[in-house]
Amino acid sequence: MERVERHASFDGWQEVYKHQSEVLKCSMKFAIYIPPHEKDEKLPVIYWLSGLTCNEQNFITKAGAQKYASEYKVIIVAPDTSPRGEGVPDDEAYDLGQGAGFYVNATQEPWSENYRMYDYIVDELRTLIDQNFPTNKVQSIMGHSAGGHGALVIGLRNSEIYKSISAFSPIVAPTQVPWGRKAFTAYLGGDQAFWAQYDAVELIRSSSLNVPILIDQGTEDSFLKEQLKPELLENACIKKEYPISLNMREGYDHSYYFIASFIEEHIVFHINRLSF
Repeated sequence: MERVERHASFDGWQEVYKHQSEVLKCSMKFAIYIPPHEKDEKLPVIYWLSGLTCNEQNFITKAGAQKYASEYKVIIVAPDTSPRGEGVPDDEAYDLGQGAGFYVNATQEPWSENYRMYDYIVDELRTLIDQNFPTNKVQSIMGHSAGGHGALVIGLRNSEIYKSISAFSPIVAPTQVPWGRKAFTAYLGGDQAFWAQYDAVELIRSSSLNVPILIDQGTEDSFLKEQLKPELLENACIKKEYPISLNMREGYDHSYYFIASFIEEHIVFHINRLSF
């Protein structure tokens, strides 16, 4: 593991590392904010998953989360969104291939060799963070758009690991919208029953869990009606009496201006569960 960036920020450190991933079979980068803390103090972790076309830089340069991570004493880890590099399969479209891993374990060629972002986030990256940074091995997960989809799916499928889940403008039902159907067909094949394990709405319908969920969605989001459809998740949660808070934010769009406006509320939401 090699540190490639380090910046002082709110008395803590915003760092970026690269490492060779055994799961993805390529070099990967992740960003990590480490708040000020005592020498032997162990801290909780929030994982942030970014959306289509993003990498580890988008969140750390646009969300303004460092101030609140410092104040509430929580580590925030923001990995890249897909495997990258020469020899890693790609596509000319922005919503498939590099920059668009969709946080699944691909089963179809040519993607299956490298595109195993689900395992990377849940197992490899989490182990790497716990072994090399001052964590107490207690974590939550959040994300944006396709990363919101990833946070929901990973959090719901691993309730023993993640204490809470939040998302900005998430793709809640990828099996029912164009972005998800395109990616799942390519990565997972034509068996739509197999897709359900990566669909938050389907997971809620079959869930007996109660990991709390917070979602913020802008009313002026250009992807709201066609790609995001938060009402599908809200309705599924209501039927299951599942704990969810959905905030429709008047006038906000899909951008990081939206995320920066409410990121403190998400961090506080997680801190309240991470301290249990």
